[in-house]
Amino acid sequence: MGEYQHSIDEKGRIIIPAKFRDSLDQSFVVTRGLDSCLFVYPAKEWAVLEQKLKTLSLMKSDARAFTRFFFSGATECELDKQGRVNIPNNLREHAKLDKDCIVIGVSNRVEIWSKDMWEQYAQASESSFNEIAEKLVDFNFDL
Repeated sequence: MGEYQHSIDEKGRIIIPAKFRDSLDQSFVVTRGLDSCLFVYPAKEWAVLEQKLKTLSLMKSDARAFTRFFFSGATECELDKQGRVNIPNNLREHAKLDKDCIVIGVSNRVEIWSKDMWEQYAQASESSFNEIAEKLVDFNFDL
């Protein structure tokens, strides 16, 4: 959980907040996320997700497209001694990471956003937060 502001340096490195480092362990996976961000999964969570995605039917074009997009962007990463991760160029481009970034904790993953994209997303989502909460009732979920 949580939201932290950091910068990405000219070499494509960003500090992962100390709060998230322990859950990521030594090695973790960074991939293209939805909504123009990056998803960062601990190895255990990545393995669970990979097993779920393997159950999708290869006969369905949407399933093929999603798994191709998701897995082709995935890269195994490690933190350096300063707690930084080097984000490959293709992933920086996907998430439009330039300078100012937001790193957030979301249940079983960490997300990395460009500050501008996060602010746009948060502003748009905030206005519909109540409507979204009402729809969660359909999933037998109550706050």
